[in-house]
Amino acid sequence: MENILDKIIQQKKKEVMLKESLVSRKQLEHSELFKRHTFSLSKQIKTSPLSFGIIAEHKRRSPSKSSINTSLLVQEVLEAYENARVSGASILTDNSFFGGSIEDLLLARATVKLPLLRKDFIIEEYQVIEAKAFGADAILLIAAALTKQQVNSLNKLAQNLGLEVLLEIHNLKELEQNIDAPVQLIGVNNRDLTSFEVNIENSLSLIKNIPEEVVKISESGINSAEAIKTLHDAGYDGFLIGEHFMKTHAPGNAAHEFIKEISQLIV
Repeated sequence: MENILDKIIQQKKKEVMLKESLVSRKQLEHSELFKRHTFSLSKQIKTSPLSFGIIAEHKRRSPSKSSINTSLLVQEVLEAYENARVSGASILTDNSFFGGSIEDLLLARATVKLPLLRKDFIIEEYQVIEAKAFGADAILLIAAALTKQQVNSLNKLAQNLGLEVLLEIHNLKELEQNIDAPVQLIGVNNRDLTSFEVNIENSLSLIKNIPEEVVKISESGINSAEAIKTLHDAGYDGFLIGEHFMKTHAPGNAAHEFIKEISQLIV
């Protein structure tokens, strides 16, 4: 049975083909931002203990939630996230299923000096080049959407462009298949892609299998300071949080208060 990821990937293949027919790789490589020196998301997480590794996400909607927050400008959200002193920001650039755009990444880059993660369903080299050209510092690669060979080739291109890679896995099989990929960050997604159920036990069960030298990120379904403490104590360095902040009228304030709550639990 086709799951939501299969539908997204089929749509993404069409979109990338269309984009590349309109704007060539060479045109992207001649953009001003393509020349910039990128910020390190992994180092920011490791060297900013008071941020507790929070990667705050800009997210308008999702397949499981038709609307999360469509009223705020990306510039407003990112500026407020930066003021909240998060470690980095994730920009959802998929339009068809999440209501984002590559222009959101561009606007975010023009607004803040935070390390920016391009969160999308990256399946082609064109998207990696596009990410660099629009101001990303890191990209998301989803193991469930890629073969091991694709992970390796896309990761190699990203590294050559100065982009870091957050490799997202959902289970032990995906982790073991890509355990030797030289990425800076590995993220465990707590959301089941077939049922959309979320459980942080997924992160807790996989932490012991993630290489020590990699920055470890827990993703999805994290909505309390207590959950952060549990994951932090288990060995996670960072936490990707979107809906918990974006469902409020002031995501930046929500991030600020969340970090404040964490600081009272983690000394």
